[in-house]
Amino acid sequence: MSFDTDIAIVGGGLNGPALALALAGAGLDVTLIDAQAAAPRKEDGFDGRSYALALTSVRMLEGIGVWGAVAEHAQPMLEIKVTDGRAGEGPSPFFMHFDHAEIEEGPMGHMVEDRHLRRALMDAVAGTSGITVMNGTKVTAQAPDGAGITLSLAGGTSLRARLCVGADGRGSGTAVRAGIKRTGWAYGQTALVCAVSHALPHHGIAHQFFMPPGPLAILPLTDNRSSIVWSEMASNAARIHALPDDEYLDVLRPRFGDFLGEIALAGARYTYPLSLSLAHGMVAERVALAGDSAHGVHPIAGQGLNAGFRDIAALSEVLIDAQRRGEDFGASVALQRYQTWRRFDNATLALATDSFNRLFSNDNALIRMARDIGMGVVSSLPGLRRSFIREAAGLNGDLPRLMRGLPL
Repeated sequence: MSFDTDIAIVGGGLNGPALALALAGAGLDVTLIDAQAAAPRKEDGFDGRSYALALTSVRMLEGIGVWGAVAEHAQPMLEIKVTDGRAGEGPSPFFMHFDHAEIEEGPMGHMVEDRHLRRALMDAVAGTSGITVMNGTKVTAQAPDGAGITLSLAGGTSLRARLCVGADGRGSGTAVRAGIKRTGWAYGQTALVCAVSHALPHHGIAHQFFMPPGPLAILPLTDNRSSIVWSEMASNAARIHALPDDEYLDVLRPRFGDFLGEIALAGARYTYPLSLSLAHGMVAERVALAGDSAHGVHPIAGQGLNAGFRDIAALSEVLIDAQRRGEDFGASVALQRYQTWRRFDNATLALATDSFNRLFSNDNALIRMARDIGMGVVSSLPGLRRSFIREAAGLNGDLPRLMRGLPL
């Protein structure tokens, strides 16, 4: 039976294009299906959205030929400072401090604005043979038949592939159609996301300030700006988000502090409800899930996109190796290798972020004392501190070739 494409990827955000580039680079024919209409071919202004990319994610982007277009806009993260306290009272004297100089590989990661990363991926996809893009196209049904899978598309057409990859987010239609169930819960928290400019330089230092309602991340961007991911209880977040810009900043300032001088908003403001969502499996017949379609975690450690990129690096390696061995890369034997590789790591990340959020998002005096002492201990032990630095850089665990700086 004939195929229209080797691999159909559903979802055109960041993970889908990255996977398409990795697979097409190894000679596979890929169709990228996105329900959203094609974005205009221009560089948009800064809208406040950005990502903390671990060192290993940067390596992957280098491997698929994207990082060169992003690097000049990226801000290295040289240090991370983690503190605990209450708004307006300043941080606890106990804290964790991680310095990239304690590892040999370089900066722990880079901050990249969404507009630069998304544009670089889109441009690379457009310039790569072997990738067909179907924008504004919705998948309405999928039917595996042993040898392949047929996707029914809105408008009455269909597409037949050897494998379908769902990179279509937490509400993944691919997962639902494959019968993959999910476990999860809402945290009752909302992330207030924006960017600010400030009078003083940040020196490449990322800050995570834990407060009773939720954490505040202050992440360095280029040009004396920082990205803000600020978690509040949902009802309070809605009230804050509805404020005019000047009043919004008045609420932020006691939490932010004055260590970077006067601040002003740079770009738009967003809110995102926070929840945990973990698929019961990452594969089904002729289907694989990657990124948020398989696991959506609390942004407390900024690892959501990095976990998705690790999925992409692992899945592309499994599929390409199977293809080179002459195997049917869409068959369950190959897909189970991918699930075995990634499922435990993703479940561990979900558990860790959930536990950290519950541990730090409260104001119990005894728990506060225990966690503050714990942070002080971690910061004072070089071996343990170095392990945390390597974890932040994404260097721990069984890394795919792309994340070790090796070709596929």
